[in-house]
Amino acid sequence: MRAFGLDVHRDFCEVAIAESGAIRSAGRFATRVGSLELFAGSLVASDVVALEATTGADKIVSLLQAHGIRVVVANTRKLRSITEARAKTDRLDARTLARLLVAGLLDEVWTPDERTRTLRRLTNRRERLVRGRTRAKNEAHSVLARNLCERPPVTDAFGKAGRRWLARLELPVDERLTLDGCLRQVDFLDTEIAALDSEIARAALAWPEVLRLMTVPGVNVQTAATFMAAIGDIRRFSSPRKLVSYLGLDPRVRQSGSTPARHGRISKAGASEPRHMLGEVAWKVTLTPGPLRAFFERIRARRGPQVAATATARKLAVLFWHLLTRDEDYAFARPAMTRNKVRRLELLAGAPPQKGRKGIAGGKSKAVFEAERELSRQAEVAYRRLVSDWRSSGPAKAGAGATPGRASSGPSKGKAARQTP
Repeated sequence: MRAFGLDVHRDFCEVAIAESGAIRSAGRFATRVGSLELFAGSLVASDVVALEATTGADKIVSLLQAHGIRVVVANTRKLRSITEARAKTDRLDARTLARLLVAGLLDEVWTPDERTRTLRRLTNRRERLVRGRTRAKNEAHSVLARNLCERPPVTDAFGKAGRRWLARLELPVDERLTLDGCLRQVDFLDTEIAALDSEIARAALAWPEVLRLMTVPGVNVQTAATFMAAIGDIRRFSSPRKLVSYLGLDPRVRQSGSTPARHGRISKAGASEPRHMLGEVAWKVTLTPGPLRAFFERIRARRGPQVAATATARKLAVLFWHLLTRDEDYAFARPAMTRNKVRRLELLAGAPPQKGRKGIAGGKSKAVFEAERELSRQAEVAYRRLVSDWRSSGPAKAGAGATPGRASSGPSKGKAARQTP
């Protein structure tokens, strides 16, 4: 087996080869599709290529894997032999990658398939556009605050009624230019976000796992798509604890020797997009009756709303793992609400509207909606009763989970504290 180390740059790739116990440099080639095709054609099936996780690595991996070449993408956070080397050049970095690959010392990161990469690019771009739209709206509100304007008399200051109200305001010339510019930015970003929503809807309709996650009340297509784009294949995680750690929702732990373990804030490891999205959903589930709202309120009464939101986000990640590994929909789903979500997806994807036809959405009947809501209330009451009975009859709980204050305010006894299943 030959081991190749690729030090990837914007314009070229430096190559090193480890073979028969010796490592040698093999020059460089342009970081372009044609050059990569020629490089892949010079390899055999037994060769292995290692490169760092960097911009363009996904494209390089897909090109090499199309030729049947095994590719190892190294975790740059654990390449201290490269990042902290006293002598650091492109040639030395490529040789270090080849040497570590032969020795089996490279920490490999998972590389998603093309469908997951596409969805990831769509959701990431949508998040950036939404942040840009939020900045433009905040700047418009700043104009109103600087000029001591009254609060908008409508709910949405950027809707039709709100635009008419904004147009009637008397503002200085420079402030009027700023406000009008912000409104044009909002209109442009709305158009871009709508185009992305249409493409994400088409991808979601062809992805059963995304539709399954949408059976959870409070979870929309953006949450489900962002989650699936981040994790890809759920079978990569053998337990929900590993998924929680991958998403950065696990508490940090410090323990050495015989001293008790101390737990702190969440690690925030990995990509931030799915973690932020789960945090937003944690607040949305409080608006819908069900076990998740009861869980949030139980933690909030003991630890406060912020800790309760983080705990609910973790609970959602565990719930998603069970739904996807068991191929089951949410047990306390509201079918009419779910059908409405799917129908909105179909309309976003370009399906023709069918107004007047009964049974298309299935959730516009007030009687059906209230009946499902009542079932959710009963599930919430049952969860509260279950927790109450468990507390009164179960053994005394020890560890960080029973601490009335912060989890890091006191050490846990013995081994690192674990959450009760």
